[in-house]
Amino acid sequence: MYAIIESCGKQYKVAEGDVVFFEKLDAEEGKKVTFDKVILVSEEGKVQVGNPYVKGVKVEGKVVSHGKGKKIIVFKMKAKKNYRRKQGHRQPYTKVEITSIKTAAKKTETKAASAKAETKKVAEKVEA
Repeated sequence: MYAIIESCGKQYKVAEGDVVFFEKLDAEEGKKVTFDKVILVSEEGKVQVGNPYVKGVKVEGKVVSHGKGKKIIVFKMKAKKNYRRKQGHRQPYTKVEITSIKTAAKKTETKAASAKAETKKVAEKVEA
């Protein structure tokens, strides 16, 4: 099972257990993050495509760490004009481990299972 999500103006293909590097997110290390802008979900060969997003599907992850990427050099030059500028840049990122992809079908299954458990408890109380 995998999903394509939209975050920070980019699209990412994620699956459960993946570690993905996003643009800097506003979340602390160890906290959960939820991505609800899911564009596509593929589950056992069944593909759901959103218009623009798939309803009822969420991708959850845990923030592992924050950091900076590899340094790049930005060099500007104009020939024969004695104009040269050298500047470095390191893009900040957030490392996220994807913990689960929750679809609408899974939600209804868990609700149905919890409803069955509650009716079982009620039935046991009535019998006792």
